Amino acid sequence: MSDVSKAVLITGCSTGIGRATAEHLAASGWKVYATARRPESIADLEGKVHATLALDVTDEASMQAAVKQVEEAEGAVGVLVNNAGYSRSGAVETVPMEDVRRQFETNVFGLVRMCQLVLPNMRRQRHGRIVNLSSMGGRLTFPGGGFYHGTKYAVEAISDALRFEVKGFGIDVILIEPGLIKTEFGDTVAKEMGEADGDYAEFNRAVSEATVGAYQGPMMRLGGGPETVARKIEKALSARRPKARYPVTASARLALMQKALLPDRGWDIAVGTQFPKPGKG
Repeated sequence: MSDVSKAVLITGCSTGIGRATAEHLAASGWKVYATARRPESIADLEGKVHATLALDVTDEASMQAAVKQVEEAEGAVGVLVNNAGYSRSGAVETVPMEDVRRQFETNVFGLVRMCQLVLPNMRRQRHGRIVNLSSMGGRLTFPGGGFYHGTKYAVEAISDALRFEVKGFGIDVILIEPGLIKTEFGDTVAKEMGEADGDYAEFNRAVSEATVGAYQGPMMRLGGGPETVARKIEKALSARRPKARYPVTASARLALMQKALLPDRGWDIAVGTQFPKPGKG
């Protein structure tokens, strides 16, 4: 196995989990190619990681160029960490379709295309690992997050299928399911919400406030920093036989347990204590 590439290509390294993972894996001896849509946002990683590259997961030429650059240097991408993604929240009726398409383009279609691009040479060397960043939100749903949850449910389903399809080639597909992680995620959600008039105005405001509150309030005691996810990713990469799924933080484990135990009506009642129900006076 000494002649196979184990070089790590990570998408979305400008902030948060992607940046922490690039730094942690590089410090632990992995050969890391850190990427971001804007190369200047990761310029400070030069010297910490093996190389930094431009990579926009919504641009075909950009994805092809980044993968080609790693393959020309290493023979293959040994590990792909699909981290790039964001959340666009709001009541389903209020989110413009162009925003819905952009959400799926980044969180799902870009992830799928990156898998397609790295797999031929992973199969050739009969070794590789694909780590897909999902969320506890890929197995449960909060009101106001329908489209974000939709992308993460898609990532879960695609990863489950892919895991079976490529296992015989020596390739593992791993899902990482973070709970509350202290990054810019909460602030970004609130910023992306936009304003809704009429029947959904109070609901959208409550979703925004609840999201910020979860990431800045007492609930964060059950969360962690981005380095928590980075350590879990390294654990998965270092395992001889990695698990299919790795929930990260107590908040993820508790929420997933609650969802598994409650019927749908019970879950609706539980989340109803946190959000106002549109249409109710």
